[in-house]
Amino acid sequence: MTKSDLVNDVVEKIGFSKKESTQIVDLIFEIMKNKLEAGEKVKISGLGIFNVKEKAVRRGRNPATGEPMEISGRNVSKFRASPVLKKALNK
Repeated sequence: MTKSDLVNDVVEKIGFSKKESTQIVDLIFEIMKNKLEAGEKVKISGLGIFNVKEKAVRRGRNPATGEPMEISGRNVSKFRASPVLKKALNK
């Protein structure tokens, strides 16, 4: 499913115009992104929890040369499916 598919579903199910539906979808995504950037969890009942996890600096190897190197720390997004979603996927 793409963002465009989501917008089209909002148009069909709610009856808003395509422009209004696009604005709604964009606004929801923007709010979720801002909350995640602020380090907050985004919990959507029946779907799951989105959060940000910090990965520490670690040692690795350059695959081309085999030389040891340091892989920098970074933040990664994580998603954990709710029990409702897991049950629906495993009927």
